[in-house]
Amino acid sequence: MSCLPVLTGLTMLLLASAQTTPPVTPQQLPTVHERIEVTATRLPESPDQVPAAIEVFTGDELRARGVRDLRSALALAIGLEIAPGGDAGPASAVPAFWGLKEFDAFLLVVDGVPFGGAFNPALTSLNLTDVERIEVLRGPAPVMYGATSFVGVIQVVHKDAAATGKELVIRGGSFGSGGLTFSTPVPLSRNWTSRLTLDGEREGFSDARTAFRRGHAAWRVQHKGADHQRLWFGVDLNWLNQDPASPRLRDGQVLSPLNPLDANYNPAGAFRNDHRFALMGGFDRRAAGGTWSTTASLSHSAQNLLRGFLVDLSDTQNNAHGFRENIGLTDVYVDSHLSWKAPHGISFLLGGDYLHGQGNARGADFDYTTLLSGATAARVTSPSVLDVYIHDRRDFAGAYSSVEWSPVERFRVDAGVRLNITTENRESGDAAGTAPAARQTNLRASGSVGAIFSAWQHNQDAVKFFVNYRDTFKPAAIDFGIGDTEAGILKPETARSVEGGIKARFFGGRLGAEASLFQMNFENLVIATKVNGSPALANAGTEKFRGFETGASLYLTSKVMARATYSFHNAEFVDSIQLFDGVPAQLGGKKLEMSPRQLAGFGVMYTPVRGVFGGVEMNYTGSRFLNKRNTSLADGFATVGFGIGYRTPRWELRVDGRNLTDRRDPIAESEIGDAQYYLMTSRRLDISFAVRF
Repeated sequence: MSCLPVLTGLTMLLLASAQTTPPVTPQQLPTVHERIEVTATRLPESPDQVPAAIEVFTGDELRARGVRDLRSALALAIGLEIAPGGDAGPASAVPAFWGLKEFDAFLLVVDGVPFGGAFNPALTSLNLTDVERIEVLRGPAPVMYGATSFVGVIQVVHKDAAATGKELVIRGGSFGSGGLTFSTPVPLSRNWTSRLTLDGEREGFSDARTAFRRGHAAWRVQHKGADHQRLWFGVDLNWLNQDPASPRLRDGQVLSPLNPLDANYNPAGAFRNDHRFALMGGFDRRAAGGTWSTTASLSHSAQNLLRGFLVDLSDTQNNAHGFRENIGLTDVYVDSHLSWKAPHGISFLLGGDYLHGQGNARGADFDYTTLLSGATAARVTSPSVLDVYIHDRRDFAGAYSSVEWSPVERFRVDAGVRLNITTENRESGDAAGTAPAARQTNLRASGSVGAIFSAWQHNQDAVKFFVNYRDTFKPAAIDFGIGDTEAGILKPETARSVEGGIKARFFGGRLGAEASLFQMNFENLVIATKVNGSPALANAGTEKFRGFETGASLYLTSKVMARATYSFHNAEFVDSIQLFDGVPAQLGGKKLEMSPRQLAGFGVMYTPVRGVFGGVEMNYTGSRFLNKRNTSLADGFATVGFGIGYRTPRWELRVDGRNLTDRRDPIAESEIGDAQYYLMTSRRLDISFAVRF
C-alpha cells in the first residue's frame, strides 16, 4: 500500500479542481438497451438475432464493476474460465472455452484485428482502458476467422475516435501496485477526429519477486464523410517488463508440501519482457450497391526472457533448469469484404483475408542450483551464446461467403463457407546440427449453418430457439520453446461441433436468459510433452467436449443489475495413447486435465449516478483432475470480490477487493515445467480515484 500516500495527495488536488469545473453530462450507467455485436457475422447486429452463443459486456458495465484485466472483465461470462498468469507471465491469462484450456485455441481480436492470430494470442498486450464493449463468442468462427478461431473469440472494441469526454484514473493497492490512465479526444481539422489513451502501471503480487510494469499508448484517428463513409487508422504501443512467478510442483497426487506457497525458483534477475507495436487502418464505403469494408494491420513483438523451473524436489546440485531466449514475432493482416442487403430478408457477405506470421527465436538452456525453500534467488551467468534457433513462417489465406435469410419475420437461417489455404515453413537447429527443413500446406474448406426461430414475441420480449453446426480446423500451435527444434510441424487440429439452445427476454427486456447444449468432436489436440527432457508439443489423438451452459441478467431498476451463470463441462479423451515414464498408456475415457466440470458465477451491482455505489461477485470453479491419467483430483473452490465507493457526475472514489477468500488453488498447468501448476492470485485491495471532464 506504499502508493496510497501519493494517491491521497493527488486525490485531494483533483477533488479541489473538480469543484471549479462546470457541470458535465452524467456518466452513462448500465441500463436496459440494445447491445450490438460484430464478431459472429462482421455486421452490426443484436446478439439475440444470431443463431450462436454470444454475449456482449458494455464498457459502462465494466467500468461500474471496476474492471482492469480480462479475468475480472469476463468473470460473469457464461461458460468461460480465465486463469490469471501462466507461462506467459503474471500479466497474461489462460482462457478456457467449452472445457478446453488451451492457450492458443481461441482467437483474441482488438478493434477488428486479430492480436497474435498467426501464433499465440497477444494477451500480455491487451489493454482495457477506454473500452466500448467486449464481445464473447463461444464455439468456433470458421467462416469469418477461419483457421485462427477454434473454440471461441474474444473481441475487445474500444471507443470510437469521435467519442467525447476525458477521464483520469489514479489507483494504488496491495503489494506496491499502482497506476495511472488518461484518455482524451485530440482535436483535428475538419471531419477528422482522434482519441488518445495513455496509461502506466506496476502490479505486485504476494511473492515479492513477482511483478510486472507496463506502459501503453494508443491513438485512434478517423474521418467520417457523407453516406456512412469512414477512413480510420490507429497506433498501439505496449511496453511490458515482467518478473515471472514459479508454479508449484505436484508430487504424486498432491502439490508437494516441500514446495512452499509463493516460492520463486527463478534465477536472480529473471525476466519475461514483451515490447509490441501495432499499426492498423481501414475504410468503410459504399460500393456495388452495398458496403465495402477493409481492415489492415502490421504488428511486431520483441520478447526476451530469462527464467527457470525447479526439476528436483530436493536441495541437490543442479536441481533447476533455466532458459534464455530472444523471440521476434511479426504479423500482417488484411481483410476486405462486401456486404449487401437484398429484398425478401436476405443479406450477403463476400470477402477474403490474409494473415502472415514470421517468428524467429534464438535461445539456450542451462542447469543451476537453487534452494528448495525458494528463500533466495540463485545467481547464474546467462548463456552468452544462443545456439538453438527456430525460424517459422505462416501464411493463412481464405475466401469466404455467408448469407442470412429471413423468409418470415420470426425465422432466420445463416449459412457460410470458407476456403482455407495455409502454409507453414520451419527451420530449426542447435549446436549439434540442423534439423531438416519442414513444410506443410493445407487446402481445406470450413463452414457453418445455423437457424434461429422466435417462438413468442411481444415488443422487446421474445423466446427464441437456435441451433448451429460448425466445421473448422487450425494449424498446430508453436510456442518457440527451445525443446521444440526436432518436433517438426504437427498435424492440424480439426473440430466439428453442434450447438442448440434458447434465448429469452422478458419484462421489457429487463430479464435476459440463455441456455445451450453443445458437443464438439476434436482431433489432433496439441498438448505439452517432453523431447530430450525439454518442453515441446505433440498431437494427442481424439477428444470429445460436451456440456450445458446457462446464464441470466436482470435489471431490477436503472441502478441495479444482477448476473448469474452456471456451466457443466465434460471434456474427455476418446482415443489417445501417450507415454508415461516410457510406457504407453491409453487415455480413452479419461478427463482432460485442468478442465473443471462445473463453473458458476453471481454478481449484483448498485450503480446510481450520484452517491454511494457498490457490488459483489462470487465465482465457483469445480473439481478438476491435475493430470491426464486422472490420479490427482483438485477440489473445487470459490472466490469473492467486491467494489464500493462514492461518485458524482464528475468524479468517483472506489475500493475494490479481489479473492477475499484468499484461495490459492491450482488453476493452470505449465507447458514448460513438468507437473507444475500456477495458483490463483492472492487476496488484494485497490483504491482508485477517477475524474471525468
